Amino acid sequence: MPESKEPKASKTEIIKRPVEQIGDNVKKAAWSSVIESLAILILGILFTVWPDQMKTIVAYAVGTFFVLKGGYQIINYFIEKGQKDFFNNNLLIGVISVLLGIAAFIAGGDIANIFRIVVGIFMVYEALARINTAIKLSAVGIGIWKYVLIIALVILVLGIFVTFNDVATVIGWTMIIAGIVGILGDIVFIQQVNQVIDKITGNNTKK
Repeated sequence: MPESKEPKASKTEIIKRPVEQIGDNVKKAAWSSVIESLAILILGILFTVWPDQMKTIVAYAVGTFFVLKGGYQIINYFIEKGQKDFFNNNLLIGVISVLLGIAAFIAGGDIANIFRIVVGIFMVYEALARINTAIKLSAVGIGIWKYVLIIALVILVLGIFVTFNDVATVIGWTMIIAGIVGILGDIVFIQQVNQVIDKITGNNTKK
């Protein structure tokens, strides 16, 4: 009996598949950044309103958040085989997050100074991840890399400021500003994602 042959995918379909996968991963990363910025914003508000009480409470809350987030990112990296993904920083993000979470748990009630350092380092790491994304976007000729880079530099400066400042209310307001800036930047990026995917798909399919 003649073997049934499955229809071969067209070149256009073969090209679109990885593009669509990259688009989905970029969207997931963008929404993850929104959640991180929202967490920083909420912590900033709480730290401004209840600076003394929140030092201990936030220490355990931050520790739990970092450990859970880090564990998820590490597991997600290996499930999705992130080493083959152009935009996937999940393994790096996961390891750093888990380490920061453990540091927060160990510090406990003495988190007053360590808390601002942990948050500051987290903000710096988030800024570096955004800078890395901006560089990759620039390399493939996507114009919004400039906005991503500007947001990243703002968060980087605020993160360094938080790390070396020990005034509770100042830390809180700095976190609020960083959270708002991060959320606005992520929203702008998310709104542009579909246009970026359409542009890449269109360029590829024309070749």
